[in-house]
Amino acid sequence: MARTSNHSGPKYANGNYKSYQKAYDKMKIGRRAELNKENRKRGTYGNGDGKDVSHSKDGKTRLMIQSKNRAANGHGKRSRYA
Repeated sequence: MARTSNHSGPKYANGNYKSYQKAYDKMKIGRRAELNKENRKRGTYGNGDGKDVSHSKDGKTRLMIQSKNRAANGHGKRSRYA
């Protein structure tokens, strides 16, 4: 049996539906890709300086120590969200 898609409308050249891609971009994974792009732009991606780009409450991005950024978002061994 062929699987039916919940998405319809225009597609990208690679075959993904645009509506599906928009939904993906809103997820945490999509936002992480956005932050990685910003890290590369600022020259701190992969250089071992321990800095990471984080979102602030007003929607802007800023550099922050990786451990503090990820702890604030509920990751790690002793997360208050676990």
